[in-house]
Amino acid sequence: MKLLLTGAFQYSDKQMNRLKSLGYEIVFIQDERVPLQINVSDINAVVCNSLFSFNDIIQFKSLKFIQLTSAGLDRVPLDYINEHEIKLFSAKGVYSIPMAEWVVLKVLEIYKKSKQFYDAQQSHNWGKHRDLLELTDKTAAIIGFGSVGSEIAKRLKIFGVNVMGIGRRKIKSPLIDEYYNIDDLDQAIKKCDIIILTLPLTEETYHLIDANIIAKMKKNSILINVSRGGVINEDELIKVLKEEKFLGVALDVFEEEPLPVESPLWDFNRVIVTPHNSFVSEKTNERLFTTLEKNLQEFINLNN
Repeated sequence: MKLLLTGAFQYSDKQMNRLKSLGYEIVFIQDERVPLQINVSDINAVVCNSLFSFNDIIQFKSLKFIQLTSAGLDRVPLDYINEHEIKLFSAKGVYSIPMAEWVVLKVLEIYKKSKQFYDAQQSHNWGKHRDLLELTDKTAAIIGFGSVGSEIAKRLKIFGVNVMGIGRRKIKSPLIDEYYNIDDLDQAIKKCDIIILTLPLTEETYHLIDANIIAKMKKNSILINVSRGGVINEDELIKVLKEEKFLGVALDVFEEEPLPVESPLWDFNRVIVTPHNSFVSEKTNERLFTTLEKNLQEFINLNN
């Protein structure tokens, strides 16, 4: 069984040997973001992130298994995968905890005006702020209530936040106080102090957050995106930011990454920009390897 691994995951020698011990013949390429210079027609399994954004999956004539190092499925040709009955696994759940911690951090930074205090410290300025907010009794909408949304809700509930779930299918959870179908987004959003995007990027969710939806949001609400940049129409968001509608916006993902240096998003005082970094923690490597090893073991067992 031939397994292609890419530099999307940094394998230790011990981890590499464990995969070999499963019975795989391993082919490793460091950079998956360039056309491969090797024959891949006999590759049976792949562990990658954006390999198929730069290489035609049709070349992988023997492919029967794909393990992604990302939680999202927007970087693979789903129609082809389904038509050819290729088993597809994501890293769902691997990054949920650090992403949830990042979301709570950014909400608190905005409510507690951390940036202003840091700036004041730099200038040795002793100045109090009398308009800090607390999370108690605020309403937070989590749009796309999956594993990341669940971990966010778990943490927000501790602060006394009313959690609203919004999605395409009804979810029952003790962490949700209210639930709305995505078709009712424009009505549900009016009630929210905090809007958190954790939904996948699909044809249906592309530019879901546009001028029309933003107009329905409260003037001093918070908008946070840890899903995919394309879920927000950035041009329309920028227009609204110039009107200082939001109390704060925290963005970890963007339509174009890296975020171009000329993007206006860098320079708004009420916008926090981070470089698609919310998923990082010291524990994700172990979680991801456990996930991919388990799936690769099951796959080779089925084919022996």
